[in-house]
This record gives sequence, C-alpha cells and structure tokens, in this order.
Amino acid sequence: MIKVAVIGYGYSAQTFHIPLINASDSFELAAISSSQKDLLERHYPQVLVFDTAEKLIASAAVDLVVITAPNDAHYPIAKQCLECGINVVVEKPMVTTSIEAQELTTIARERSLFLSVFQNRRWDGDFLTIKKLLDNNLVGDVRFFESHFDRFRPRVRQRWREQPGQGSGVWFDLGSHLVDQAISLFGLPEALTARCLTLRKGSKTTDYFHVLLHYNDLEVVLHASSFSAAPNLRFRLEGTDGSFVKYGLDPQEQQLTSGVTPNDPCYGAEDADNYGRFYTESSTELIETEQGCYQQYYAEISAALALGAGNPVNPEEAVEVLKILELAEISSVKGIRLAVPKSISNRVN
Repeated sequence: MIKVAVIGYGYSAQTFHIPLINASDSFELAAISSSQKDLLERHYPQVLVFDTAEKLIASAAVDLVVITAPNDAHYPIAKQCLECGINVVVEKPMVTTSIEAQELTTIARERSLFLSVFQNRRWDGDFLTIKKLLDNNLVGDVRFFESHFDRFRPRVRQRWREQPGQGSGVWFDLGSHLVDQAISLFGLPEALTARCLTLRKGSKTTDYFHVLLHYNDLEVVLHASSFSAAPNLRFRLEGTDGSFVKYGLDPQEQQLTSGVTPNDPCYGAEDADNYGRFYTESSTELIETEQGCYQQYYAEISAALALGAGNPVNPEEAVEVLKILELAEISSVKGIRLAVPKSISNRVN
C-alpha cells in the first residue's frame, strides 16, 4: 500500500485527487495539509491533518506527496519534498516557470526520486477518441487541429486563479491542458503566434487566448473564451481523408463533483448526444466517444512506484509545456511570431 499525503484542500484536491486516490486499492490517504484543519479532522478522522505543508513534510511518513496548492506554491513545496527524499505528484501546471521546472526535474533525477505532473486531460474520453482516430489513420494525413476550452463566465469571480499573480489566468490554467494534449499528439511546433488577452470587465488576469502552433505541414489552434454561451466546439481534426468534429466537454469533472465515483461503471461514459462526427466528401459517421479514465493516471503512478513502470507524465514533458506557455505570453505582448527552440527533443506519444 502506497501512503499518500495531499497538500492543499481546494477544488482540485476535493474534486479530483482525493476521490481518485480513495478509489484505488493501491493507495492509502495518510495525511492532508490545509488551513481548514478543523473541517478536515471531522471529514477524515483516520487521516493525519496538518495546518501547514511544512509540518506535513516534516512529520508525515509517506511514500508520495500530491501538491494541489495554488500554482505559485508548487515550486517551493515540491522542492522541499524532493530535498526530503519524498516522491511528488504536482497538479498542472507543474510550476510557473520553465527554469523552476527544470530545476525540480534535475533534483528528482539526481536523487532518483519520482516526479510527475497531473495532466489529467490526457485521459479525457474525447482526447482518447482523437488518439484512436489518429492511430487508425481515419482522417489521413493531418493538416489542421483545433482544440477549444470555452466557457460562459463573463464575470470575474473571487478565486486565486482569477487574481493577479504568476501562473494565474486561463492561459496557465486551461492552456496547460491544451498545450500538453497538442504536443503529446504532434510534438513541439516549429513556431507559434499568440493572443493572450484580458477581456472581462474588472479582470486582472488573462481570460481569453487564441494561440497558433505552426508545424511544417500542420496548423494547430488552441482557443479559450470566457464568453461562449453557445454549444462549445471541443475538437476539430482535419486531414486528407476527412474531418472529425466534436462538441462538449468530457463528463468526468461533472461526474466527480456530483458524487459519481471512478469505480462506477458509468464513470467516464459520455452521452450519445455528445458523440463526435466524422465527415468525408460523401458521408457522415457518428463516432462513439471512448470512455474517459482519470483513474488511469493513478493506476500508472502505482505501477511506477511499486513496479518501476513508466511515468505517465514525466517532468521533462512539463518543461516543454511551460516553455510553450512562456513563449506564447511573449508573442502576445510583442505581437510577433516566435520560433520554438528545439532544446528538448520532440515527442509523439
């Protein structure tokens, strides 16, 4: 049994990490740190509760720490864990700069410790469907890929993600998902052009982005808006043999917030009304969405720690994501196209 501690008790911990950990027979939730200490002691009487991350790291005998604190706290907490010899999972984005990400990657490698990033949307059912279509070469040679994460949130809310600060705003919050998905499919682009904007009244962080990733024979569009009240495009995949179009978001987050557990047979299954469609010049085909499985991330974490299997999201990949996030912000400010350095080799999973 792998003993796990969770640092932070906000939306991410409550919605994703703790339910996924508790659904697995491989993990024991042993400790949590949060300022809500009294509440946690009532909800988790069998779990050690600490009011600071520092106290947990110093006192809890665990095999793995999962960091779900605000983005700007990821780096110091992860560094402290690694320097104390503790394996780490970090909520995305890994940290707020690629330099910090590279430093943590180096520390983990030098100390032979496990470091992974929770890029859960690699296990969205619609993204797994995209991967299956590509594996089966259904659309032929891919020439265009569009990925959206649109919502209707026209008013600013009092959440740390919407307050000024390093790593806040939708580009780091949602863009980290879309960038990770894109480069896991196609590798690093040759160049990029970005618009990362603040459009809502009273907003002090990025709440809109439209980012183009330029490849030699492929164009990728990553887009998020806070003003999308209409049915939302999720993916558009175009190739020499046809096109696939998918609307609507993966249901797992909504299921978890409503109390559906990852062990429920219906978990991750999408309603047929939201299936995507594959179009050719002469036909249209409904494509059943693959069943989503965020629990697979923790299954692979268990296999990595217990059996030495591969890391589901290694830190080198997180460095790539952060470099794209940083370059896009520069591109947006300067209004220019920027080349993407090939300091890290391309990967296509």
